[in-house]
Order: sequence, then C-alpha cells, then structure tokens
Amino acid sequence: MAKDSYFYALGRRKSATARVRLIGGKGEITINGTAAKDYFADSPYLLKELERPFTVLEQTGKFNVSVVVSGGGHNGQVEAIRLGISKALVLVNGDLRATLKRADLLGRDPREKERKKFGLRGARKQRQFTKR
Repeated sequence: MAKDSYFYALGRRKSATARVRLIGGKGEITINGTAAKDYFADSPYLLKELERPFTVLEQTGKFNVSVVVSGGGHNGQVEAIRLGISKALVLVNGDLRATLKRADLLGRDPREKERKKFGLRGARKQRQFTKR
C-alpha cells in the first residue's frame, strides 16, 4: 500500500452517517479529529464495538482509522463506524468478506425512526377514544 493511499467506505445507521478512511498504521482510531478513547470516553462497550471488525479478522493494530461522523447518538454512530470499517476491510482484501458476513458485520440495520403523521400526536399515538 502506497504512503498516501487509503480505502474509503461509508457506513450508516438510523440518522448517523460515518465516512471511514482505512490507512496502514498502528491501529489508532480518530473520530472527528479526536481519539476514539476521548470521543467515547463514557462507554468502554462502545470502544470494544469499534474494534470488533479487527478482532474478528485478527488484524488488530494493522490499520489506522480516520472517521468523520455526523448525526445520531453515540450508539448509532458506533454502529455506522463499525459498518464503514467492515466495508473498507473488504475493499482491502475481498477474501475477508465471508468472515465478516458470518460475524454479521456487513449488514445494515434498516430500522429508522417513523415519521409523525398529521392528526396524531406522534408517529402512532392518538387521543384517547371515548365510547360515550
């Protein structure tokens, strides 16, 4: 891999969008210009989820990851980043696809927030019905 080359992939979940760049390196993950440990300092579980594609493939510490993520909450952002990393790893080596697919890391969760409908208080909530 050349010095300036990288592999790019996009990951989405709910309203979160993550643009991921995979560069050869020591395993550092940078999210919006800050280290992942600082960005998700409140939850060690989320940090572990970020590393999951690398641990499944036993390639921890081989790539630096640079991410620009926007929208959603922390959990949605982590899942979007994880999908982006998995897609980028498939671009690096197509043989990894089957392993990542078996670990359920290449599928996008299609669930989104349902829109509010007119005449209702929310997506489905209605006024209480009175018979008499």
